[in-house]
Amino acid sequence: MVGFNAVDYLLDRHVREGRGARTAVRAPGRTLTYAELADEVRRVAGGFRSIGVRPEERVMLCMVDGVEMLSAVLGAMASGAVPVPVSTMVTGPELGKVLADSRARVLCVSAEFAAAAKEAIALAPEVTDVVLDRADPAAFPSVTTHDWSQLSTSDAVRPYETWEDSPALWLYTSGTTGEPKGAMHRHASIRAVCETYGSQVLGIRGDDSCLSVAKLFFAYGIGNSLFFPFSVGATTVLEPSKPSPKLIAERVREEQPSLFFAVPTFYSALLSSDIPDDTFSSVRQAVSAGEPLPAVLFERFRSRFGVEILDGIGSTEALHIFLSNRPGAVVPGTTGTAVPGYDVEIRDASGVRIEGTGEPGELFVRGPSTAFGYWSRYETSKRVFQGDWLRTGDSYVRNDDGTYTCLGRFNDMLKAGGIWVSPSEVEQRLLQHPDVAEVAVVAAPDEDGIDKPVACVVPVAGRELDQQALIEFCREGLAAFKRPRAVVGVAELPKTATGKIRRNVIREQVRDALRPGALA
Repeated sequence: MVGFNAVDYLLDRHVREGRGARTAVRAPGRTLTYAELADEVRRVAGGFRSIGVRPEERVMLCMVDGVEMLSAVLGAMASGAVPVPVSTMVTGPELGKVLADSRARVLCVSAEFAAAAKEAIALAPEVTDVVLDRADPAAFPSVTTHDWSQLSTSDAVRPYETWEDSPALWLYTSGTTGEPKGAMHRHASIRAVCETYGSQVLGIRGDDSCLSVAKLFFAYGIGNSLFFPFSVGATTVLEPSKPSPKLIAERVREEQPSLFFAVPTFYSALLSSDIPDDTFSSVRQAVSAGEPLPAVLFERFRSRFGVEILDGIGSTEALHIFLSNRPGAVVPGTTGTAVPGYDVEIRDASGVRIEGTGEPGELFVRGPSTAFGYWSRYETSKRVFQGDWLRTGDSYVRNDDGTYTCLGRFNDMLKAGGIWVSPSEVEQRLLQHPDVAEVAVVAAPDEDGIDKPVACVVPVAGRELDQQALIEFCREGLAAFKRPRAVVGVAELPKTATGKIRRNVIREQVRDALRPGALA
């Protein structure tokens, strides 16, 4: 087996090759060079070993984005253990569920999430130790507690001699339509996403600095803020607080990043805000993932802020983006073409590959970074990981120019009059209306129990929604059967911690909100 530890690739080799003085990370209150961070990571690795963490054991991390979280991820991997960063937006019972599922004995938690962690530990009896980042140890009487400083000042150790295929990282899926599942990734997969998407699509350089709205617990975010910048000796900019347009605009002006990463809903929020039009003047490339970026958002952002957004699709199971537009050659409204090193194909409901264009089906991908399965989910793993191929669950169509367009999640497609309708197509039409800031289209039953499209719309600030005008706007630009039969105004759309729209929640809201006979 080939020896390889991702920490050596991301951190130590830069010090060996003379790049130790470069700035690795800038976070509120702390800036570290590669040499300084490498030293801290080795001490954290030693700290994990000192509290009994063994190679390949899981260490769960519920922490804000900062040097501590960065050091915990890298320190766990350096010790041979498996970091499991989890969403910081979960409740105590939700955290307890994944904590118990992972069988982790050690939990690292920031003060902001101490209350949730206390509830979680009561549901995860195997937890023996909790490492506290600014949190009060009195809140955890049933376990042994350690202050973060105990880990970060421990004796440094050399990275554990892992292999390319050794487990490096677990990432739990967001669980929007079912129970969260731990996708297990190997050390070599981290290098793979850097040398495919990071190098050959994003074109990241050593003089870049990266700012990501998506947090480190998210597959998209950990690539943006850790894997890609550290693969080339670039700088990452971390923000511990919950992102808002005002906060992110301030950080952009302060830090002047050259690469900016967000999700479509955040780009929409930026466009709805009053931040200055020159906010992103330092950014040479913006990136979007998580959900399809509507063409109208791409055009509006480029027109107002002067920055091109690369839209792509990735997944927790694939670790990062495998289908993407290219710099200077974006086809708005599509997710571009396969990233070098990956193959994609569209299959029909019988699993047969669709050779032609214009025919929708389910997207499958194969490449060097796919997980080797879900933790303790045998049947689900068999359905999703099919030999070399990963079943994405996304509905796609291949266009005549070779690009691919996302039609939504395979189970989000709906029928109107017996004909399939893509929610994203209707959403893109509604986003072209000047009164619409955000929108989600779902199915709701009419008085006969037949599903019809319904649009849930967040209006632009200061605008009032005219339901009939929006329906007619769709009728003018789409086939009549695709039009929403009703428009429901909402203050905000429910979203996951990673910014994806929670369509299952919206479906329930619409079902409750509409009276029988309200759909025309």
